[in-house]
Amino acid sequence: MASTDINSSSSAVTPTPVSRKSRWSLAGMTALVTGGTRGIGRAVVEELAELGAAVYTCSRNEEELKQRLEEWKVRGFDVGGCVCDASSVAHREELFRRVSSCFGGKLNILINNVGTNIRKGTAEYTAEEYSKIMTTNLESSYHACQLAYPLLKASGSGSLVFISSVAGLVHVGSGSIYGASKGAINQLTKNLACEWAKDNIRTNCVAPWYIRTSLVEHLLENKTFLDHVVSRTPLRRPGESEEVSSLVAYLCMPAASYITGQIISVDGGFTVNSFDGVV
Repeated sequence: MASTDINSSSSAVTPTPVSRKSRWSLAGMTALVTGGTRGIGRAVVEELAELGAAVYTCSRNEEELKQRLEEWKVRGFDVGGCVCDASSVAHREELFRRVSSCFGGKLNILINNVGTNIRKGTAEYTAEEYSKIMTTNLESSYHACQLAYPLLKASGSGSLVFISSVAGLVHVGSGSIYGASKGAINQLTKNLACEWAKDNIRTNCVAPWYIRTSLVEHLLENKTFLDHVVSRTPLRRPGESEEVSSLVAYLCMPAASYITGQIISVDGGFTVNSFDGVV
């Protein structure tokens, strides 16, 4: 195995000075957002596109994908996409062949957004349910990183962002497998940040709390459940998708060029709230 002198100044990369306007723009950049037709993924696609990036996305739902692509075209966004089940190895490989062809073998931004959950007690999960959650949440993201690596490296300036969850940091009752998958993503963020820094690829992770999306809307419609969520959240409300996508976009900008390996919670203060005592 070849070794590298980590103390060698010749390995350091000094960022090229850019204007303030350029630092807060994604103009000229290319991005892939998995699962981008609804919820947080949709908000991220629109945020990146509005900031000037050319975006590619995917969805298992062909009709939904067609509808979104038409909507984005009307809004003047540069967004393409294809049907892809991110839990399938063959589908992931085909997705990246398309992305590579579309963007000339280079990619600036990868947003690993796809995720799923089945809420049960630990003793109640079947082997099939375990496999479904881990394959969709962890394996698909891990493999996407492997497939994206040469494209991110070729771009000269890559940014990789995982959409994780506060369930990977603390217990939130969403199921032990889901929490384990998100905890693994949090650690993967740290590993890749260190391993791929030499290739000028930054890796960060955004960990939301309850955000109003189709995945949890049925839970938030339950007033008792919603009241419990609100009571544990200092800002006293669930979040909105745009409050996640704005952070994701920032992490991809030149303005965030010295930020890597971070897991940032978008949670209204939930993860720092232990006990609200009566004064």
